Amino acid sequence: MTDLHVVDATPEHVDEIVAVIHHAFSARRVLDPPSTALSENAASVRAVIVGDGGLLVRVNDVPAGAVLFEQSGDVLNLRRVSVDPRHQGHGVASVMVGCAEEVAVQRGLNRVQLIARVELPDTVEFWRRRGYSLVEQQDHNLIFAKAMPIALTVPTSDEMQAIGEELAGQVRAGDVLVLSGDLGAGKTTFTQGLGVGLKVRGAITSPTFVISRVHPSLAGGPALVHVDAYRLGGFAELDDLDLDASLEDAVTVVEWGHGLAEALAPDRLDIVVTRGDDDTDETRELRITPVGPRWAASGVRVSAGNRIEG
Repeated sequence: MTDLHVVDATPEHVDEIVAVIHHAFSARRVLDPPSTALSENAASVRAVIVGDGGLLVRVNDVPAGAVLFEQSGDVLNLRRVSVDPRHQGHGVASVMVGCAEEVAVQRGLNRVQLIARVELPDTVEFWRRRGYSLVEQQDHNLIFAKAMPIALTVPTSDEMQAIGEELAGQVRAGDVLVLSGDLGAGKTTFTQGLGVGLKVRGAITSPTFVISRVHPSLAGGPALVHVDAYRLGGFAELDDLDLDASLEDAVTVVEWGHGLAEALAPDRLDIVVTRGDDDTDETRELRITPVGPRWAASGVRVSAGNRIEG
């Protein structure tokens, strides 16, 4: 049985991490220009660990993988992502990257970013499978990023509206928000706040019986298209609404859209609102998951609510 452990790197792990980096990068084919990873030494690795941290993976108590962190603003950069060749193909990299993303969430950071080489298609494909998007290319370097989900406890309906209003300052024409969650949890309340922030015309109410409403902007911005997919039987019925005609020019919110609306756009915000068992308690949990390169390049920022770590 394989015994795999991921630990936060400390200065006492320096020699093990240097060894993993050297084993991993020396096994790669020679690149032009060459990687600078083999120049890493105990001093350089110790400085990074003391400054921003990193992870060490042990398999059966043997060093198998490592990654160094570089924190810049609200971004966690992954450096020297390394798996010893003897342990490649056994999920070490996936587990390690998953733990790195947890670190980013715990630190309240919005994005994880890294550099991959264009000459290494297998590595590029690994990052794509992990949900990372190409956001920039600098010669041979491909910059991949992934926006981190945000989990919040929202104590009141006013604060739920405030979150929607705050997100209005970050969305733009063409954006799609897919809302799901418990009945009466606050999806429409969130959308009302979004409408206030977008400065659109008309009171935003649940569009269940008319399925969709268009709220034009009063300030020259994008319209808000508010869709309730609760009564729709599948994507074909959603497609019949001909939302494609307005997608590029509006911000589109689809309530009860999970499993239906994801096909509308590769870039979207998946938003889940849940309520507790006590009907008298206004507290809600809100999870915002950004999807696609548009959000990978910017991330999502929310100051209202109380973040749930982990």
